[in-house]
Amino acid sequence: MKKRIIIRFKRKTIDKPIVYRLAKDYDLIFAILRASVFPRADSMMVLEIEGTDENFQKGIEYLKDMNLDIEPIEQDINRDESRCVHCGVCTSVCAPEAMYINREDMKVEFDYEKCVACELCVKVCPVKAMNVSFE
Repeated sequence: MKKRIIIRFKRKTIDKPIVYRLAKDYDLIFAILRASVFPRADSMMVLEIEGTDENFQKGIEYLKDMNLDIEPIEQDINRDESRCVHCGVCTSVCAPEAMYINREDMKVEFDYEKCVACELCVKVCPVKAMNVSFE
């Protein structure tokens, strides 16, 4: 099982070894796709978590017990290759650099693994090649 979630930290939980515990105690593999972490303010992190269904559920319960807000990312961003004109507008708004220009052929590439489903590329695409699909 592999899922993407958003964890919203409160000021009191920011100094806890949360992702370490997910890996060590629940045998979950994670990738931090995006993070905004501040010492004295609310923070957020987008994780892609992989593991067995049972361990995933136990890990989510642990996060909830830590008084963290958990939001599943139940959408994926897709690109319609037949519509894309490789203008590059999407690359200018893609903070995790999932959309980038391949300098060899000057075409826009889409690295799904880096995508955090923020939908900014969907909003700016002039030819509507980007779209959202929900699970």
